[in-house]
Amino acid sequence: MHASVLARPREEFPAEVRGLRLVAAAPDVWRVTARDGAVLGHIDRTIVDGSPRYRARRRSPGRTTLVELGEFWNGRDAVDVFR
Repeated sequence: MHASVLARPREEFPAEVRGLRLVAAAPDVWRVTARDGAVLGHIDRTIVDGSPRYRARRRSPGRTTLVELGEFWNGRDAVDVFR
């Protein structure tokens, strides 16, 4: 089967936060940016015991590493740590 048939679609983030943009970077991964386009970090979603779990990671200025900010049971809490 062709790879594009097997690929999972990217979807919109399940919450909106004023002053931030969340752009689908991959299936279950969103890039968090400021309105000016500066990348702040990423949020990824996994399923734990049948429920979604969101992990927030902040980009370290001048570095390629991401700093773990925490895991949350809903998207709103995960994105709030970037405000």
